[in-house]
Amino acid sequence: MRPASVASLLFVLAGCARYRDFTLPPPAESPSNPEFHWTVLPEPVLRRGQPGEWDSVDALNPSVVLHDGKLYNFYSGYDGRVWRTGLATSADGVHWVKHGPVLEPDPNTWEGDYIAANGSALTMNGEFYYWYQAGRPPRIGLAISRDGLHWRRLPEPVLKWGPRGAWDERAVADPYVIRAGGGFYMFYLGEDRARRQRLGLAYSKDGVRWYKLRSNPVLELGEAGSFDEVGLGEPAVWASHGWYWMLYTGRDRHERRRLGLARSRDGVHWSRISRQPVFSPPGNWASEVVCDPSVLFEHGVLRVWFGGGDRRRPDENLNGQIGLAVVRAHP
Repeated sequence: MRPASVASLLFVLAGCARYRDFTLPPPAESPSNPEFHWTVLPEPVLRRGQPGEWDSVDALNPSVVLHDGKLYNFYSGYDGRVWRTGLATSADGVHWVKHGPVLEPDPNTWEGDYIAANGSALTMNGEFYYWYQAGRPPRIGLAISRDGLHWRRLPEPVLKWGPRGAWDERAVADPYVIRAGGGFYMFYLGEDRARRQRLGLAYSKDGVRWYKLRSNPVLELGEAGSFDEVGLGEPAVWASHGWYWMLYTGRDRHERRRLGLARSRDGVHWSRISRQPVFSPPGNWASEVVCDPSVLFEHGVLRVWFGGGDRRRPDENLNGQIGLAVVRAHP
């Protein structure tokens, strides 16, 4: 399914989100209860750039897709002033070649001059679709490319803030889009006026016009004292073993961040697998922050690229770099 190519039509379709009741189609397999075994590489697989480069301060938020036998990683780079989306490619997911920034904020549009990053990529009909956050406070836009280097953007955000008093009144960010049952499902961060950050869900037939779930959010903050008691973000979702699984970033009151895991049969009702993070920091380079998962599930093996840093900050200046974990499930 391709979005309309006429800019005026895209503008109309990308209007304010409406609300619906919906669920994801149930996974094809019967549900089972696998045990996940994590192997985390001790060193980053994608390092931040040299001083003065566009990703010299942070390299985070990987979004990895397989296209024509090659892995494309649309990741976020920060130079101390601006967040941009860059591209790196790889044959094995461990050794990456950087191609520089490919998307940066346009100050003459709704995006402003701070961020066009933290995105989620899919491939369809030979093209890359990339949903990204931009603006202050953030909303979610869509860009489309044939080669991953040159992009055309919709003129307006495709997902905007909720109405006054809504759980996502102050920000929508961190999109993660999957396809299921012929539709698109976006898991995303919403922030309310109390600055609580939780996770919600939206649905689209074409990836452009979205309907927010009426019962959002789908995942609430963790209990007091837990690793995710203060904020949730950066969801990554896949289907296996008869479940939808969600890796997400949890933030505690000391600004440490770790990855948690939840599961669901319908994509709407989620339960945490554990009150603990799924793995410990892999090394000093990610001692304070583990975040930003991106997943690729193939042949029974899950690969998880994630961001990490050794500085405890809420959003940037983390000395951020990108790591890799390989996850195998056993009955």
